[in-house]
Amino acid sequence: MKILKSLEFWTAFSIIIVTVCLMVADNLDWVHFGFFVGPFRANHWFVWIGTLYIAFAVPLIAMSKRRYPRKFMPLFRVHVFGNLLAFLLISLHFAGQIDRPATSYPELGAGLALYIIMLLLVATGFTHRFQLIPRIKSQTRKFVHVGLTFSFYIVIGIHILHGLGFL
Repeated sequence: MKILKSLEFWTAFSIIIVTVCLMVADNLDWVHFGFFVGPFRANHWFVWIGTLYIAFAVPLIAMSKRRYPRKFMPLFRVHVFGNLLAFLLISLHFAGQIDRPATSYPELGAGLALYIIMLLLVATGFTHRFQLIPRIKSQTRKFVHVGLTFSFYIVIGIHILHGLGFL
């Protein structure tokens, strides 16, 4: 496979491996991201930074891609790597949440649904970008990925409203 010789593929794959390793390290208490930075814990800053990046960068890149089609590949790389780094930050928050003691365990409802959607977005985006399953048509992969993106926006809205006490 030509893709296995691609630096872009191995960089993206490395970000996913680092994400998994940091999540495991956090759950095994080898590293801890629950320290305070100002009024909030670091893992909460991580999730806000990652979510805000995705919430604003994805639509901006989609609009820019249509407006400046010649800049498609640089924009696409920003989309791929920016979202993978945002996924890393969000994953550190999720690992910190599921590692909490039973006495202060969070309600996982929308947060768990959101993380599952994020996992599916990363998986479909990765297979779409690197064409890992060539038997599935590109249009089908794109349709599923974009549909999951809309689900992400709906569930993040619900998660935020729930966190603020409106739901």
